[in-house]
Amino acid sequence: MLFPRTFSLSDYFLQNHSIITQIFHIHIRFHIVPLECYTFGCHVIYKLFTQVSGSVAMETKYDLDIYISHCRFFLQNYQHILALIFAVKEINENSHILPNVTLGMHLSNSYFMARWTYLASMELLSTRSRFIPNYKCDSKDWIVSVIMGPTSHICPFIANILNVYKLPQLIYGSSPVIEDNIKAAFLHRFFPNGDQQIMGILQLLLYLRWTWVGLIVQRNENGDQFMQNAVTLFSQKGICFDFMEQMAKETFSNDIAAAFKDFTNMYIIIMNSTANVIILYCENQVTVIFRMLPYFPAFEEMPIKRKDKIWIMPGQMEFTSLPFQRVCGIDFFHGVISFAISSKEISGFNTFLQKRNPTSEVEDHLMKVFWEKVFECSFPKDKLDEDTGMLCTGEEKLKNLPKSVFDTTMTGQSYSIYNAVYAVAHALQAMLSPKSKYRTRVEVGQKIFFNENGDLETEFDIINWVTFPNETFIKVKVGKIHPRASPDKLITLSAQDITWPAMFNQVPPLSICNINCHSGSRKMKIEGKPFCCYDCFRCAKGKISNQMGKIDCFQCSEDQYPNKAQNLCILKRATFLSYNEPLGITLATISLLFSFITALVLGIFIKQRDTPIVKANNQNLTYILLIVLLFSFLCSLLFIGQPDQVKCLMRQTAFGIIFSIALSCILGKTIIVVLAFMATKPGSKMRKWVGKRLANTIVLSCSLAQFIICVIWLASSPPFPDSDMHSMVEEIVLKCNEGSTTMFYIVISFLGFLTSVSFTVAFLARKLPDSFNEAKFITFSMLVFCSVWISFVPTYLSTKGKYMVAVEIFSILASAAGLLGCIFSPKCYIIVLRPDLNTKRQLVKK
Repeated sequence: MLFPRTFSLSDYFLQNHSIITQIFHIHIRFHIVPLECYTFGCHVIYKLFTQVSGSVAMETKYDLDIYISHCRFFLQNYQHILALIFAVKEINENSHILPNVTLGMHLSNSYFMARWTYLASMELLSTRSRFIPNYKCDSKDWIVSVIMGPTSHICPFIANILNVYKLPQLIYGSSPVIEDNIKAAFLHRFFPNGDQQIMGILQLLLYLRWTWVGLIVQRNENGDQFMQNAVTLFSQKGICFDFMEQMAKETFSNDIAAAFKDFTNMYIIIMNSTANVIILYCENQVTVIFRMLPYFPAFEEMPIKRKDKIWIMPGQMEFTSLPFQRVCGIDFFHGVISFAISSKEISGFNTFLQKRNPTSEVEDHLMKVFWEKVFECSFPKDKLDEDTGMLCTGEEKLKNLPKSVFDTTMTGQSYSIYNAVYAVAHALQAMLSPKSKYRTRVEVGQKIFFNENGDLETEFDIINWVTFPNETFIKVKVGKIHPRASPDKLITLSAQDITWPAMFNQVPPLSICNINCHSGSRKMKIEGKPFCCYDCFRCAKGKISNQMGKIDCFQCSEDQYPNKAQNLCILKRATFLSYNEPLGITLATISLLFSFITALVLGIFIKQRDTPIVKANNQNLTYILLIVLLFSFLCSLLFIGQPDQVKCLMRQTAFGIIFSIALSCILGKTIIVVLAFMATKPGSKMRKWVGKRLANTIVLSCSLAQFIICVIWLASSPPFPDSDMHSMVEEIVLKCNEGSTTMFYIVISFLGFLTSVSFTVAFLARKLPDSFNEAKFITFSMLVFCSVWISFVPTYLSTKGKYMVAVEIFSILASAAGLLGCIFSPKCYIIVLRPDLNTKRQLVKK
């Protein structure tokens, strides 16, 4: 049956009062090992019984299997028996609990095998000392309840027998995995189930940021269930396993070599592992094996050196040892972190242990065997000639034993036994007493709680094991797990109080597959390895990661750019070709300088307007060309400074119109030269075309065509101020957007057309006998003009940011300077320096 969250055994007993008798039976498993071999096999079961008579209390008796004298048993587990005896003694001496009932005990053995466990279970249903299954011929040995533990594998065998009789079975150690609800109805855990411990271990790993761990589990259903549950849950929280191994099964002497081979292989895996943290989810006897491993002869020949590891052990795994292991060091467990059921200090228990005296007549035979093992002495035997070695006096004190031999501090499992005995006692009290009395006495002892599945709900203490060279150790409480607390309060831990293994030099160790990727880089999974293992790669250009261990990098916003470490986005600064920077100042100075030179040339030509050179080849076109060149130098200033609406509207249109006028003037002058030469031939009809009218027509028509193109551009899709976020990494480039790219290319194409026609005509007329060979000078000027703008295209396209504007300004200045220099410098030379050549006679002579 399933019990409510506040389940009480008294409810159970009251519901099943027809089968409740006067006898309370306790079942404990105790390990013993034969002297001649290192096996893992013997179990001892202890029976507790009571008489509900008001006058005579039954004497406590102990039945012990004869094999006990030939066995070496696990010393620390004997405390479980003493905790049981102590709890029974307290109850019997307490007049408020079961005042007319005396509890007693009986012990039997399961031998670590199913058939012996079944036999022991059936003996509980039979008359004492007369094995007749299912027949009870006396009135005193009726079963009330069974307490089982500390290991889990014997519990299902007992349940198969006792469930038939609806007997409650209390588990004080590892719980078996039972999926049958009918079987589980009679099992009550006085020890937390595996799921609670899984959550506790997970919280501990997350708190200490250990993401790379090893796992060793018992080879049973509990171990399988832990692996299934833990792997999924831990992976969801970012924790993965370097290895997952199962312990070799407990075996008998004929398989001992194979077992130790398995242990050796597992030891190599552990020591080769890069994980510093190992979860050891096993049971008590495993501590014996791990103490034994470093001293096994095969380990001396191993090529691998022993490394310190941080062992995490669940609450059901306590320290225990074999008698011969008292000479073995325990430093293997230095720094262990384990769980233990949160418990109150049981007053009087330590005093009770110290008063144990094996020479007393009331003590049991098992106590004498235990005494001989822990104190390495012997009691006098019946045969006088037997060499007994050092004799036991009975005055030896348990408190003088190292804890590696026997721990006098009550362990979590002993505390569970203590609570289990009291739970049954209170249940019997509730059944045998009036309800009103029970309610007044229920506050006696510690309250425990069960959930709807019958599982104990309790807190865990986090214990740190500190070992010493004298083979003793202490367990320091360093924290607590609160399974029912809110997520942010599940664990409290004083990490500074933890003593770590020696290798870590008292520095909290890391246990990760590899270090976190630094900011500015990203993780990439390594094929064939768990997800905790990865390589780190720098973020791609233009991306950042501002946290450690990021899976991917991200792009900065358009107005930001990554710093050199690629872990921070920096706001881009706005930039443009400014008058305040050297490049802008230089270009503006050159523009003004050439404007001044052009104005000076124009002034010279106006002053010398009556001289033959100025009059030659259409004087008006010369003036217009000089004025246009002056404006072409000045129009470059529109490209300097922060772009605004006016500048953007005027930049390209002014450039296109001005240069179309300049090129049309050159074309008109060249055509006039050609026509003048052709008109000098006798009978030529070209004389009517020679004159100012044709030249003016060419200039006006070409300029008007470009003007119309620019008007259409401004009317349809005019240029506007814009910002370029992408061409420069660290800058936002303020620029003019051309609006209609098509219209921009039409303007440029028209200039290219005028340039090609002017160059072609000038080239054909270069050898004509013109005055001062102006056609040849025009050819040179057009050659420079074409060279500048042809080289402009690839240079402009390969440049970014404000330097694109600088390239365009330079091309404007260079092409205009080429026209000015090639056409007008020879004339200025004659006008200024050789006025003797500026005569009509010289022109005629030419």
